[in-house]
Amino acid sequence: MAERPAYPAAHPAEVRVVSQRFGDPRAATLAGYLDTGGYQALGKALGLNGGEAMAPEAIIEEVKKSSLRGRGGAGFPTGLKWSFIPKGGDKPKYVLCNADESEPGTCKDRLILEHDPFAIIEGITIAGRAIGAQRGFIYIRGEYRYVLDIMQRALAEAYAAGYLGANIRGSGFSFDILAHTGAGAYECGEESALMESLEGKRGIPRLKPPFPAISGLYGCPTVINNVETLASVPPIILRGGDWFLNIGLPKNGGPRLFSLSGQVQNRGVYELPLGFPLRRLIEEVGGGVLGGSLKAVVPGGSSTPIFTAEEALGLNLDYDSVGKAGSFLGSGGVVVINDRTCMVRFALRVMQFYRHESCGWCVPCREGTNWLQLALTRFHRGDGRPEDVDLFTDVAQNILGRTLCPLGDAAAMPILSIVRKFRSEFEDHLHGRPCPFAAESSAVPVA
Repeated sequence: MAERPAYPAAHPAEVRVVSQRFGDPRAATLAGYLDTGGYQALGKALGLNGGEAMAPEAIIEEVKKSSLRGRGGAGFPTGLKWSFIPKGGDKPKYVLCNADESEPGTCKDRLILEHDPFAIIEGITIAGRAIGAQRGFIYIRGEYRYVLDIMQRALAEAYAAGYLGANIRGSGFSFDILAHTGAGAYECGEESALMESLEGKRGIPRLKPPFPAISGLYGCPTVINNVETLASVPPIILRGGDWFLNIGLPKNGGPRLFSLSGQVQNRGVYELPLGFPLRRLIEEVGGGVLGGSLKAVVPGGSSTPIFTAEEALGLNLDYDSVGKAGSFLGSGGVVVINDRTCMVRFALRVMQFYRHESCGWCVPCREGTNWLQLALTRFHRGDGRPEDVDLFTDVAQNILGRTLCPLGDAAAMPILSIVRKFRSEFEDHLHGRPCPFAAESSAVPVA
């Protein structure tokens, strides 16, 4: 097997917390993880270092204090989510790690799984202690088969050394973790579809309520967190919630990983403080726009509403700022689009993805995405009609908010924003030309 290239050195703007071990080959082994500070947080939580063990409520309060918000898309406060799990009860409780990273433009969780698997294991174990669970699952994207092998090796080492299993390191706390691979369905990134798949059923969304905290996996109280979210837990417990909070902004604690892709010089994954200016990410960290000037930016993966260049360059990358501007920070997948890109073709490419990934359970999503793909294909090749432009919006509006899970919204929101903000390009396609950009137009390269 060829030797992997070294991971790039940190950019001066980065604050490496979750990515602190990226590029260190020792971190993928338990010995190397321990040498670089691994399992000190679990030791603190369980009292393994001679101190008093933290009460489960104290762990939750520290995570609340950090203002850690979910790094998978919704940005829900992590400590608050953990606090929803009922105390006591006869049913077992579960911790699920959502490693089904499938959002176009996003490739950060894969790096954590590759470079720092024990950080995820430690984070899940601490979460288990906090909510009173004794079992966790890591649901890994089906296309990440090699990552499953990495995680299986790490789990085996953790068990052999007593960091998983019965009576962990003599603490009296027992916890098990199982890694499970998905079947390559984007839909299984939605928490209820993920649980259906994990239970051996078709990965389709559940009706809510009840929510997972009350009735999740196997009908039991369940916490579901993203890979990056859980990997952030050990440094928070070890160094304190206030330390993590002060890296970011109030209600937006810590740094987070941003996947920078598209038409930009330095594509890659960068860990930056929440509130970091988007202009600096593109121009300073990313080295500037490739092949033209900036036209638009996708701020948080392909499902998030798009920003024009003017909107993007005055924006800070935190949940509240992006939300107030009309989009979402989402999974942190920032896609840069230059002025040589046909926005009709971009809209078509987005719709091709969501039409393919729709589970077909909800009529508005199943039929709406199919119709939009067919209509955008016809429109882009030069067979558009004047009424089509408004019809794109009408169909997307009839998908929005009318499906069991967010996939329908994920398909509708980018189309609505693209048509609204780049309507003139759609109208240009009606003037006898398949595409005003002709041979220059190409799909945006997304990491």
